[in-house]
Amino acid sequence: MVRAEGKTYPFDDPSVVDPSVLETFPYEYAGRDAVVEISTDEFTAVCPYSGLPDYGSLRVRYIPAERVIELKSFKYYLLGYRNVGVYQEHAANRILDDLVALADPKWMEVVLDYRLRGGIHTVVTVSHGARSS
Repeated sequence: MVRAEGKTYPFDDPSVVDPSVLETFPYEYAGRDAVVEISTDEFTAVCPYSGLPDYGSLRVRYIPAERVIELKSFKYYLLGYRNVGVYQEHAANRILDDLVALADPKWMEVVLDYRLRGGIHTVVTVSHGARSS
């Protein structure tokens, strides 16, 4: 019998996530604050300790200044995490940093809610800017 205890599966480094796939389009109502919410319950990366998959829900809320995040490009961006070994706290911050660099929003919040594993539930919330609306 082969035991799996302590086994590590291969995974990629976070440097393989390519933010250049992200695209935006002009926000035509730049003088009017609107809260845009993007969510998925299919976010996946892997544990950087074991290489085992982690699954979670991701929610991005933001107030665009002049640019709006194009959704298909965001899906491609998220697929880049599929085999990346990254802690949840680091993934949330990396996603926030990449999206802020892309769209330069007035305010943005990223919430990464991993599914329960081993009896522990974790939600990471990070934000940028001040929400005025």
